[in-house]
Amino acid sequence: MAKKRPPVAWDAFARDLGANIQRLRLERGLTQEQLAYTSGLSRYTFQKFEKGESMPGTPANPSLANIMAIAQVLGVTLDELVPRPWPDLRADQVPRFDTD
Repeated sequence: MAKKRPPVAWDAFARDLGANIQRLRLERGLTQEQLAYTSGLSRYTFQKFEKGESMPGTPANPSLANIMAIAQVLGVTLDELVPRPWPDLRADQVPRFDTD
C-alpha cells in the first residue's frame, strides 16, 4: 500500500507553525531545550517541530497534544500559535493513491 503524503499546502503550514513557535520562544527568552523539556518533548523532537520538518523533505506533523503543550508553556492560545489560513485537509482534497 502506498503511503499517503500530506497535501503540498501542509509543507508551508508546518514551516509557518515552526516559525511561530521559534518567534514566541525567542520573545520569551527560552532555549529550545527549556521549551522542549517543559513541554514534555525531547530536544530533538522539538527542534524538528521548530524547523517544520520531521525528516529532510518531509513536513513535521506534531500531534495536537504536543502543540497544546507548547502553547501552554509559551502562554498563548492555539489561535495565537497556529498560523492562518489553515490548509484544506478534507479527504476529497487529498490526492488518492491506488493500493493495487
